[in-house]
Amino acid sequence: MSVESGGLRGQGGLFPERDGWDEAIAVVGLSCRLPKAPDPESFWAMLRSGGHGLDEPPADRRTPGAGTSRAGYLDGVGDFDAAFFGISPREAVAMDPQQRIVLELAWEALEDAGIVPETVRDTPAGVFVGSLRDDYAIMVGQRGEEAITQNTMTGVSRGLIANRVSYHLGLTGPSLTVDAAQASSLVAVHMACASLRTGESSLALAAGINLNILPEGELVEERFGALSPDGRCYTFDARANGFVRGEGGGVVVLQPLDQALAQGRRVYGVIRGSAVNNDGATAGLTVPGERTQCEVLRRAYERADVVPESVQYVELHGTGTPTGDPVEAAALGDMIGRHRSPTEPLYVGSVKTNIGHLEGAAGIAGLIKVLLSLHHRELPPSLNFETPNPRIPMEELNLSVRSEAGAWPYTDRPLLAGVSSFGMGGTNCHVVVEEAPESQPCPEPGDQDHSAVAWVVSARSEGALRAQAGRLVERVRGDVGVSVCDVGFSLVSSRAVMPVRGVVVGSGRGELLEGL
Repeated sequence: MSVESGGLRGQGGLFPERDGWDEAIAVVGLSCRLPKAPDPESFWAMLRSGGHGLDEPPADRRTPGAGTSRAGYLDGVGDFDAAFFGISPREAVAMDPQQRIVLELAWEALEDAGIVPETVRDTPAGVFVGSLRDDYAIMVGQRGEEAITQNTMTGVSRGLIANRVSYHLGLTGPSLTVDAAQASSLVAVHMACASLRTGESSLALAAGINLNILPEGELVEERFGALSPDGRCYTFDARANGFVRGEGGGVVVLQPLDQALAQGRRVYGVIRGSAVNNDGATAGLTVPGERTQCEVLRRAYERADVVPESVQYVELHGTGTPTGDPVEAAALGDMIGRHRSPTEPLYVGSVKTNIGHLEGAAGIAGLIKVLLSLHHRELPPSLNFETPNPRIPMEELNLSVRSEAGAWPYTDRPLLAGVSSFGMGGTNCHVVVEEAPESQPCPEPGDQDHSAVAWVVSARSEGALRAQAGRLVERVRGDVGVSVCDVGFSLVSSRAVMPVRGVVVGSGRGELLEGL
């Protein structure tokens, strides 16, 4: 099979066509930008320490009458390295920041996977992005006719969030933005896995993005009655009174497991199965349904070919609302908790207690939390839990909120988790994730056996080159166990080579860091 007919250039050769609906999908790369956590490393540090990224809203995002509750905000939402992607300043200004951030995160996720972005050009790699906000389009409209340029039509189209990635990376697979309300990004993961299993995509990027640019958005959700008045998400707690707004984004790189292993890729976790459905007619448009949540759990575990009671942890949708939490708990108890030994309750938690409800990106944030937890073999705490919600009989349902950091339970068996995400219009999604299979450890190269090691750093400008060198210094200093030979190899084998370059040569860590 030729590259043009569906292969992917890179280590391990070409990818064959797929047709296995029950095929395991590996997560081989990820990136994120979340409140007070601009990358996966800082996100994991926040999670395991029980920290949070919530703060008072910036002055330019406050609306009179809407209160000043805490929320999760990104720093530098308007920042964008347009020149890196060959985008003119005029076009960059017209682009929704959601497009800009996902474009940057897609690049970072590919490099995290050890895939040089240029090697996937002209291959049927798919892009699936969950999003529900059009704040920037509304803002442009509010500014009047003078704000509209020839780039506005593409700049404010939500559909182009995914298409920008496909265009700039040269990907010819499916490319679409998914809006399933608050379930959007996890549904995007579900769709990406299906595309891989049918052979429609050779590689897939699944993403979620949510920016709360307009201050009026807080007023809308407050008057709907969804927001916590004290700026905390009390998932499954008696104090549950609504959610906290959050913003950010994340991208995961997906690949059939057998291909990932054949190519020697690091695997964060394996998606064994997933399912999507809708509540249909309930007591109200935004009222969740216990029966249909049970059904989406049943289908997901059936497709994953695992018994539901074997799951050890579930990352909840867990918004901390008085109506939603009891329904979610009841469904988990019926399908999983009650079928387990009373001495082995199902652990649950919600990343919304750390970073707020990212709505269109909520599912991807929860999935990345679980992947990092599997990768580090540690479960971080869910915050703000003291007394169970009286409408959630925790003991009867055999559920337990994971409120302290520690090792995974039952490590004598494969680590298995579920991730849930629900949209306010009734769309339910659940994904089953397992720990990566054991791989043969690579022999540690002895740094002392090399008289000299070269580190190649490249960028598109001299200023960016210096910034890249600075980030590399921080990365190497922060990980005393990393081999200087591994760093040198990765810099030339898994990073794109840019036109402005610098090379540092040294015989050890100290000389190389000094050279940087």
